[in-house]
Amino acid sequence: MNKLAVVAFGGNALILNGQSGTIDEQEKNAYEASKNLLNLLTRDYDIVITHGNGPQVGNILLSDIAGHKMHGLPQMPLDICVAYSQGFIGYMFEQQLRNVLEANDMNRDIIIIITQVLVNKDDPAFQNPVKPIGPYYTKEEADKIMKQTESKFAKDPRGRGWRKVVASPKPLVISNKKSIEQLARNGQIVIAVGGGGIPAFYVGPNKLQGIDAVIDKDLASALLAKQIGADRLFILTDVAKVCLNFNTPQEKTIDRMNIAEAKKYLNEGQFAEGSMAPKIRAAIDFVENTGKDVIITKTTLLGVDDGGTRVVFV
Repeated sequence: MNKLAVVAFGGNALILNGQSGTIDEQEKNAYEASKNLLNLLTRDYDIVITHGNGPQVGNILLSDIAGHKMHGLPQMPLDICVAYSQGFIGYMFEQQLRNVLEANDMNRDIIIIITQVLVNKDDPAFQNPVKPIGPYYTKEEADKIMKQTESKFAKDPRGRGWRKVVASPKPLVISNKKSIEQLARNGQIVIAVGGGGIPAFYVGPNKLQGIDAVIDKDLASALLAKQIGADRLFILTDVAKVCLNFNTPQEKTIDRMNIAEAKKYLNEGQFAEGSMAPKIRAAIDFVENTGKDVIITKTTLLGVDDGGTRVVFV
């Protein structure tokens, strides 16, 4: 029986630094990202793909605000914008991955599942928004937007500017997880939990409702990987390996670390919030609860021997 992997692409995998985010750019990037999945498909892995949506959902919100101001269109809540992003990003990934498969004489169904994820409406994250979404701004631009709206902004730890931040509650339950697992284990490629999933909660008995938040994609991917019994979780980012003292003269890459070391480095503040810290937390969560490995690396090293940082139990 094939191994089952959850592969978590970052939202910035489709909009690279310096790009404006046109559909042509995103489709080209989706094609390049999809080519790297061949390393897993040819090694007898069944695959569930998850993806971020930070740049895309931020742009959707900006378009929504412009449509409201210019044409009086009703504004959509954030959970609806997340659903919107799941649909169009999933479509791009499906189309470009299908192009890659056909170019390599491979034939698999690719299924996109619009995925709700249950959260707690009383999660303390709603009092402390930290999840970055949307494009980067200068401080002056961010200050202007904050004065005009109720938005909150935070400085990017890598010095790329300022981004809007929203609440990021803990994911609790992945909707349709049984179907996701069954489809994947039957050989179909499943795209699910886009953008961390659409955040929803029970407003009353037997009544689900969306809520204004964005769930961290890596934490949701780790939860999905646990709930479907995945053999490995791949968390893809824009660096080849996790680093200590990142972006300093003392920078040191990590080939392998156990969860005790990961917790230690996390507590020391080695990993920036809104960047590597959520990925390390997701890795710890998956490894600690399953005993299985997590690989954190860049897209081009997916499935490459000795590529990336391996997070292990001991």
